[in-house]
Amino acid sequence: MKILIIAAMSKELELVLHQMADYIEIKTPLLDYYEGVVGAHDVAACQCGIGKVNAALKAQLLIDELNPDLVINSGVAGGLDVSMRIGDVLVANRICYHDVWCGPGTQIGQADGCPLYFKPRAEELAIMEQLAARSDSKIKFGLLCSGDKFISKPEEVKEIKGNFADALACDMESAAIAQACYKREVPFMAVRVMSDMPGGGENISEYQNFWSEAPRKTFEVVKDLINKLP
Repeated sequence: MKILIIAAMSKELELVLHQMADYIEIKTPLLDYYEGVVGAHDVAACQCGIGKVNAALKAQLLIDELNPDLVINSGVAGGLDVSMRIGDVLVANRICYHDVWCGPGTQIGQADGCPLYFKPRAEELAIMEQLAARSDSKIKFGLLCSGDKFISKPEEVKEIKGNFADALACDMESAAIAQACYKREVPFMAVRVMSDMPGGGENISEYQNFWSEAPRKTFEVVKDLINKLP
């Protein structure tokens, strides 16, 4: 199986590369990415940049270039729910936009020509549920919302939760990557670690401190998933 892992930032990519054996850097006129091995699978990893447009463009280019069997978006996210804590891992069983509305007759969060929620395959979710049942990491499952804004204020959290009461976390790339995969008919997953809790008054400092304190084992969840794939 050929697996593509996409991370938004270099700090995230470094933690992904730490899980890959014997990786090499590939440079093309349009793309820079890394290829290596995790378990029995060939893995490519790339930094897409922050935000929905960067994420969608890079995802589509990589899908066309590499023809992966599975795309995994890995990185950090901000917690939106009291059930989430810094260091918790969210496996998104649904992903949508929190900043999209295409006008009357459409649903908030739904991109044109797409379902409201992008969903991973049941097979990969089942593997993650098995891992969660016996993992030391706090792995949770739920809705992840994406938008082109770093969420930091209580009123921003309130707005998102007003539209998506069961949202557990937010980021800036997952829905765009999921949409690119949906259009290309490629299975995807999003696995995100909580770096901060927006709306609590300290989330910017939480986010900054997270990078010096983040345990690498939280990013090993992706490696554990890949090792269990057939």
